[in-house]
Amino acid sequence: MEGVAAPNLSSNIQKPTLASAVEGAWNRAVASAEAAGISRQATAEKKASNALWAAPPSVELSHRNDRLQSNNGARETEVALAVPLWLPGQKSAKQQAADSLSSLSQLSETEGKLRVAEVVRELHWQIAELQANQSLSKQQTSTFAAIASDVDKRVQAGDLARADALAAKGELLSAQAAQSQAETQLEAAKRHWTSLTGLAQTPDATLASVESPSPRQLAEHPELLRAEQQVDLARKRVNLVAKSNRSAPELITKLRQDIPARGQGSAYSLGLAVRIPFGTDDRNAPLQAAALTELEVAQSKEQVLRAQLHARMENAKAAAEASQLQLQTEREKASLLNERARLIRASFNAGETSLPELLRAASAAAQAAYSAARQEAAFGLSRARLQQAYGQLP
Repeated sequence: MEGVAAPNLSSNIQKPTLASAVEGAWNRAVASAEAAGISRQATAEKKASNALWAAPPSVELSHRNDRLQSNNGARETEVALAVPLWLPGQKSAKQQAADSLSSLSQLSETEGKLRVAEVVRELHWQIAELQANQSLSKQQTSTFAAIASDVDKRVQAGDLARADALAAKGELLSAQAAQSQAETQLEAAKRHWTSLTGLAQTPDATLASVESPSPRQLAEHPELLRAEQQVDLARKRVNLVAKSNRSAPELITKLRQDIPARGQGSAYSLGLAVRIPFGTDDRNAPLQAAALTELEVAQSKEQVLRAQLHARMENAKAAAEASQLQLQTEREKASLLNERARLIRASFNAGETSLPELLRAASAAAQAAYSAARQEAAFGLSRARLQQAYGQLP
């Protein structure tokens, strides 16, 4: 079998990078909207924590007269402005919680992009494998077409039987069917790629295009950083609840106009009042329980995630090493069977080898080439998964 080898997956056409593909997929992802929502919430919380009052001020208007009694024209009009005040330490606690939420919004975007990158990487190398299969199926079809043509000529010359021509034709039809299936699968994967990233082309999928994963500390992993920030936010909210152990007291300024009777002058007075709500358990206990529950859940998630990430890193590292060894084996096997098929083809042309043996050798070489190409894509995927386990974006 001539010309059967693992295909070159690169292209001379300028293609997008994997980083741009991840960015395109991120812009289309639901997680992008969620991260943007957290950012808007953090901005609003920050603005609220910098306000002069603990809650929006309110205005109260009141009016009284004696129309239903003596009807002497006596009346009273009062305007009151109530400004809720910060409790001691409450404003600072709210600002700290707002700062923590702002940090969480930034980490959520990085962690969200990492999850999107995982999907993009998986599809990227799936397409690489399908491209290899499609290229090899074309080569296999070309090889069996050449064999079928040679057999037809020898049948016409009387050197081979008609049954040999039928056998060669059968192998050609099988190769053509495999090529058609490979092309269909590749086109379906490309359509999925476009819907995921918005890009018509895929980045280069050669092993040289994959950056070597650089080991990093577990403490630097984006998922763990986000989990730790979630714990910090929950802790800040517990502190805010502790500092907000009652509703905001109100400073009330009143302006009053008194008219004793018709024809008499108006009298104005200015008054101040303070309304101080009580902090009772029926108000505080549910808020404290909810805040403590949020903290405990966040701490549990952080502990579980830490163990999971450590195991994920170790498993990905072991899988990449095993995949590299298997790739070396598959390449050597493909090279040997390709050379064997070439020698048997030469022997067949010289009339020293039968057609069935040639067909078996050609099929074995083709299968070995398929396995080598698939393993090359599998090794590329294992390195990409190792980058993913380390929390590295393209």
